[in-house]
Amino acid sequence: MLEYIDLRYRPGKDDVVTQYYAEPDGVSFEKACEQIAGESSIGTWTAISTMNEKIAKRLKPHVFYMDKKSGIIKIAYPSELFEFGNMPDILSSIAGNIFGMKILKNLRLEDISFPKAMIRSFKGPGFGVNGIRKLVKKRKSPLLGTIVKPKVGLDPEQHAQVAYEAWMGGLDIVKDDENLTSQRFNQFEKRVDKTLELRDKAEKWTGEKKIYMPNVTAETNEMIRRAEYVKSLGGEYMMIDILTVGWAALQTMREMDLGMVIHAHRAMHGAITKNPKHGISMLTIAKIARLIGVDQLHIGTAVGKMEGSPAEIEAIEDEIEDDLIHPNKSQHVLEQRWQGVKPVFAVASGGLHPGLVPELIDILGTNIIAQFGGGCHGHPDGTRKGAMAIRQAVDAELKGIPLPEYARTHLELLKALHKWG
Repeated sequence: MLEYIDLRYRPGKDDVVTQYYAEPDGVSFEKACEQIAGESSIGTWTAISTMNEKIAKRLKPHVFYMDKKSGIIKIAYPSELFEFGNMPDILSSIAGNIFGMKILKNLRLEDISFPKAMIRSFKGPGFGVNGIRKLVKKRKSPLLGTIVKPKVGLDPEQHAQVAYEAWMGGLDIVKDDENLTSQRFNQFEKRVDKTLELRDKAEKWTGEKKIYMPNVTAETNEMIRRAEYVKSLGGEYMMIDILTVGWAALQTMREMDLGMVIHAHRAMHGAITKNPKHGISMLTIAKIARLIGVDQLHIGTAVGKMEGSPAEIEAIEDEIEDDLIHPNKSQHVLEQRWQGVKPVFAVASGGLHPGLVPELIDILGTNIIAQFGGGCHGHPDGTRKGAMAIRQAVDAELKGIPLPEYARTHLELLKALHKWG
């Protein structure tokens, strides 16, 4: 008897709706769908005497869509199954034991749709796109940034100087790399002190707002202490490696409501997202991160060194077929109109250099934060000239002038194009 499959069911406004890709192992597709739905909710592997009709009627999920050819299934769960405002609980159900079931060769959580009441139980971004643009005082063009390189090895003074050169060259943002926290050669407090000091100096000389994103990633209580330290010195941002610290820690940092922008780095996502047949999609991670309350999120570049097709990355940043109930209805993901939830700034980072700017903007538009690491510091004339070349490339694209033509009168861009193409 198939308890959970009901292809006539139509999800209600209070349902949590998920989409999975599934490959059965030794059982029928229908049996696999049954087991996924049951194990992620009220069921188990066999009939049990403790189950009663009242529980089953009120709380059972519904597999309302199945396609054996594509391997796609969609399940609607009554929201009563979940504790609102508790992301670890939600994921322990829809992305928990089901990944370890023997009857499945592969399983991937492709997408999730939250009901309005559940969305309201999370804070969402404190600043979002508009708040960040207001802070940086840049209304339309892409925000431009760099990551201090080398990733690790510089002392606090050297780190701050690299940041200063990037700001003086015209970039808006400098951030720590994902694996720089508080090593002995570059301790957190000293680095923040020196870098914010030179941020202030760069602002004075350029007349532009400059941003520093220190990586506060650590044990949760230590993250809180570090974020508060940054704020005490006039810093407006914290960067968190959201997957390595975990959803609960991220939610704690957002619930603290420190009045700081949260920049979300997705380090470790490839272990979860890279296999197209198993794991959790970056789209799903992006939705969860937005719901909890990050303001900025790395999504890849589509043209750089990291995994991710242009279509996949554009889908996360821009319009996609996101409604799992009515799949012809187009919505936004990071910028979709969730009730009371601010849009998230998409961050393009990973292997970017000035020559890739036209293609990047063509794919993702101008409402992005573009981060250049090696593509800034690897410039033949150093960091400041690399920053100038990046800004020149963006200026050329916004003016509709081909990069080779613009480079004839902009030496920094010319040298960047000669090196990287």
